[in-house]
Amino acid sequence: MTDVIRLLPDSVANQIAAGEVVQRPASVLKELVENAIDAGATQIKIILKDAGRTQIQVIDNGCGMSETDARLSFDRHATSKIQEAKDLFSLHTMGFRGEALASIAAIAEVQLRTKRMGDELGTQVEITASQVTRQEPVQCDNGSIFTVKNLFFNVPARRKFLKSDSTELYHLLNEFKRIALVNENTAFTLKNGATEIYSLPASNLRQRIAYLFGKPINQSLLPVETDTMLVTIGGYICLPEFAKKSAGEQYFFANGRFIRHPYLHKAVMQAYEGLIPAGYVPGYFIYLKVPTESIDINRNPTKTEVKFENERAIYQFLNSAVKQSLGKHNAVPTIDFEVDPTLKIPVLRPDTQVRIPHISINPDYNPFHLQPHSDPVPQQWEKLYEAFENEGKQEQLFAEENTDAPSEAVNAFLQLKGRYILTAVKSGLAVIDQKRAHERILFEQYRAQTGKNIPCSQQSLFPEEIELSPDEMALWTELKDDFAALGFDVRPANDGKVYLHGHPSEMGNKNPGMMLCKLLDEFRQSEHNLFESYCEQLAALLAQESAITYNTRLTGEEMSKMVERLFVCDTPAYSPTGKPVMHVFTTEEMLHLFEP
Repeated sequence: MTDVIRLLPDSVANQIAAGEVVQRPASVLKELVENAIDAGATQIKIILKDAGRTQIQVIDNGCGMSETDARLSFDRHATSKIQEAKDLFSLHTMGFRGEALASIAAIAEVQLRTKRMGDELGTQVEITASQVTRQEPVQCDNGSIFTVKNLFFNVPARRKFLKSDSTELYHLLNEFKRIALVNENTAFTLKNGATEIYSLPASNLRQRIAYLFGKPINQSLLPVETDTMLVTIGGYICLPEFAKKSAGEQYFFANGRFIRHPYLHKAVMQAYEGLIPAGYVPGYFIYLKVPTESIDINRNPTKTEVKFENERAIYQFLNSAVKQSLGKHNAVPTIDFEVDPTLKIPVLRPDTQVRIPHISINPDYNPFHLQPHSDPVPQQWEKLYEAFENEGKQEQLFAEENTDAPSEAVNAFLQLKGRYILTAVKSGLAVIDQKRAHERILFEQYRAQTGKNIPCSQQSLFPEEIELSPDEMALWTELKDDFAALGFDVRPANDGKVYLHGHPSEMGNKNPGMMLCKLLDEFRQSEHNLFESYCEQLAALLAQESAITYNTRLTGEEMSKMVERLFVCDTPAYSPTGKPVMHVFTTEEMLHLFEP
């Protein structure tokens, strides 16, 4: 028989490696910017087109490369970071595998222009699908310019599964923030098309956080710092009142590298226990510094999962440092014994006479004997029970057999546990989730008004000033027409501020400005493949946030109106996200339950 095992061509091997290293445009951005930082760059400029699908360009003023190094850098396992295996346990650079450029060049069109400071000419290398198409000397500035075009052009299955531009931009900005937060001494500029999203000067850490997440966050930052033999902890945590339901501003860094660590996240959450509502997550920017030999970062290609040698001890140090910071800055509720008037602790003096407590008892008291000036106990027990029975009849559960829709009779609805509406239908008993029902009603209302291109906006007497972070402003710019169609009358100002002049109707008592920011945040983190358009997606999110909450008490009239509006919807059985709204227990099912 012939041999069946053979070596794969480099181009195929590189494409396989690219599947691990490059999942989306954000992966390319991460590798190129980290290389620029390792090259000693103090200024890095990033230019994106179509959220990285068409082009990702990274320009730096680093040390540059020679002609030989420029060509060799695209070979697999070609690296200047390590020379032998023991170097893996004393890493001080971001990249070290030597796989990134080879993987990127395998699934894109890549151009590199680079020049060292002392050289007269630089080098230009062009590679397409792992094949070098051009290499020549060129005139260029010191440093390097990497341009990656048409990502996944030769892997259509991977390109097909890229998400929408807004989703890919969200991931790109996430990677950018992780790098910018740990390199505050480096100036960054990031543009997507003609829109400049970030222009970050070199600064200190607190300023960098404010530049990235907006000036309001600066008021919530509390410094955290502790120094032990095992770990040095620094950075900032946010005040409990700034905690959010959605995750997003939680960052761990170890030795200058962004990491994910659920165990250490638990240490922070435990420190906030009792200070934030259930389901909320506090913001934090925590930097850990440990000896390089006590951490393993070579666990996966993205290098975000690490293993500490002394995890349990670091957990305790971190938990203690966060608690100390919260207590030091009065973020933990305390009792002021000098000021609080409700606490009156008597002082026992030597000459104070101690009295034994005395209880007065009336031995002649008879609870069945009528006392003067008291209401007489009702003696007509039949009328008392009749009153109870009439009260119970106020909530009629079942309608007449000949009705096709919920009964329109008065008090034909019952609210159960502050969550469900019970009403009779022709086939039996309908149990309706009140929040999901309201979501469906509002969603179809918002969708109808956007379809008619007639936004229903409730104007405000005084416009509300809202300060958006740079990435929020970029997302709003992309979605401003969709927001306008829903009834948000938002007008841009300067320095990342907008003015909210009007908002959609039926938002209840929700704050319109907070609602706008929350919709932007929810939109970035949600999947868009359930809906036909961004506008429909926003309508679903707005309906979710505007709907009544559970434990909201409803009158019979309110329940009747809600059920009536639900049954005229196009899809009354499901919420906008596909969750069931109601369940009908048929008469046959109930008869079966109670059969003798």
